[in-house]
Amino acid sequence: MKIGKVTCWLLRVPYKMPLGKDQLYKTLNFVEVETEDGLKGCALGGYSLSSAIREFINSECTRILKGMNPLRTEEIRTRMYWATAHKRFQGAWGCAMSLIDNALWDLKGKAFKQPIWMLLGGSFSEAPAYITFGFSHYSREELVEVAKMLVKEGQTRLKMVVGAGPNVFEDNRGPTNETYILEDVNRVRAVREAVGPDVETMIDGNKCASLPQALKLAKSCEPYGITWFVDAVLQGDPLLLAQLRAQTTIPLAAGSTATADLMYLRDYIVHRSVDYLQPNVNDIGGYTQALKAAALAQSFNVPLAMGGSFPHSNMHLHGGVPNGGRVEFHLQAWKCAEAVFDGVPGPVNGKVTLPTGPGLGFAPRSGVLDLALK
Repeated sequence: MKIGKVTCWLLRVPYKMPLGKDQLYKTLNFVEVETEDGLKGCALGGYSLSSAIREFINSECTRILKGMNPLRTEEIRTRMYWATAHKRFQGAWGCAMSLIDNALWDLKGKAFKQPIWMLLGGSFSEAPAYITFGFSHYSREELVEVAKMLVKEGQTRLKMVVGAGPNVFEDNRGPTNETYILEDVNRVRAVREAVGPDVETMIDGNKCASLPQALKLAKSCEPYGITWFVDAVLQGDPLLLAQLRAQTTIPLAAGSTATADLMYLRDYIVHRSVDYLQPNVNDIGGYTQALKAAALAQSFNVPLAMGGSFPHSNMHLHGGVPNGGRVEFHLQAWKCAEAVFDGVPGPVNGKVTLPTGPGLGFAPRSGVLDLALK
């Protein structure tokens, strides 16, 4: 079996949010690896550098990977590293290689007629799930309404965005300020009062706050029983997180997005920065590197959890490894995945059941490439 070609498209994917009447769209990278005998594996992800990722994959990757054995994912990553990026492995390259590796594992699962989570170790057939719902474009009243809606549907774990400011959606954010921090505290309190003490509640700073801002937010939210605070400080700085962790009782989590190599996860552990490590297969280098990240976390007894959206791919990691944890169902990415694939599993009563079909366990919808941008 040999790789015939590697192709990336930009898809303009439609989706809707709870309480939203307008049709929204998200630009995503869709990658397909095809063997010379016609077997295909695919992957989906969303990135700020989506056009650059597409151009890199389409202009460079087939040329280098054509003729290679798609099952040899370590050899493929090593060849790509030395051929294109041994001095520049962050940014678009790391994102592109994550997508290619995920597509190779989808292809591998189809070749062996097994779901990816089984090939990764087969530890669990279901995983705990949480819903990222609390976007800052919701008013305080709308936020509470959506939280109650999700709890009524049986969801038991909810996460809110903090530090982004009002009327800001997921992809458009900037540095936070004192006014935003105070409003975030009010929003966290409102959700806790609305859903009660038994629903796990998490907050996500998306790397927007300075250390003093993050500390103020954390100390103010401590009375509300926060399960964890994700990406609390600017750039997810391990040293700043270590300082914050020493001054708050809220557990800290990090390592999800823009974490292009294992050395970044290593720094979180070495500096004792986090209580939860969150490798994302769409950023860390695909399943090949995520397996190593999971082993790194296990060796230091740091719990693993998912962060950074796209549960359709990450659920396989948490089902595969013995220290798998909660799977994040980010409303935007979750609904986009359902628009691209048939049969994507969703969370039911706080859990997700892993697919049993080969590879990812679900296939692209007929005509999905009609969504491609020219």
